[in-house]
Amino acid sequence: MTGSIQFGSKTIDFRLEYSGRRSLGITVTPEMEVLVRAPTDTSIEKIKEKIRKKAPWIIKQQSFFLSFQPKTPQRKYVSGETHLYLGRQYRLQIKIGKEESVRLKGKFIVVTVAEKSRTKDLLSSWYLEHARLKFHSVAAPLIDKFKKHKVEPSSIVLREMPTRWGSCTPKGKIILNPELIKAPKGCIEYVIIHELCHLVHHDHTQRFLDLQTKQMNDWEKWKMKLEKLLA
Repeated sequence: MTGSIQFGSKTIDFRLEYSGRRSLGITVTPEMEVLVRAPTDTSIEKIKEKIRKKAPWIIKQQSFFLSFQPKTPQRKYVSGETHLYLGRQYRLQIKIGKEESVRLKGKFIVVTVAEKSRTKDLLSSWYLEHARLKFHSVAAPLIDKFKKHKVEPSSIVLREMPTRWGSCTPKGKIILNPELIKAPKGCIEYVIIHELCHLVHHDHTQRFLDLQTKQMNDWEKWKMKLEKLLA
């Protein structure tokens, strides 16, 4: 079942699951959903009281996950439109030609296509290929640094994710959103470091934050850039 509480001017929606557990637990998922698991005999009043007490922590966790939600507006893929690559803005320039290509030229991304309707597909493929090369080159030295913690990702894969920049599986596979190629290198490093830290500490505990800060002491700056740049 679902419910909500009011905390100041903010409404906190939550999903409630009853189970045979002994204590009440609150989790904020990377999708910013608040999940409450409670013993079967717990009253809804007691549950809401607990959520209200934990509200500052819940809001802080939701804010933390906000940087992992891509918000790039929809593009029309027409000449003159701005597109990002590694944190810099480029103007899209579409040319008609038999030999299809995408290249950077000064402040332009020049896309040569046989038909204008092909622009989106061609540019998407170009972004994906550059993301694959760049992410692996950025990740390599970071992975080496984490070997002292006796962890190493089983693989790094790219996958489109509508609500996340990165994630890692229990078996150590790191998944990165190819949209990250539009952000500066520091943002890419931040997301990779974040996921590598999860190989050591699975939850967002203080130990996790301490490790992340040790590996990248200015991670909050890059988190903020990621939030603003692709908003």
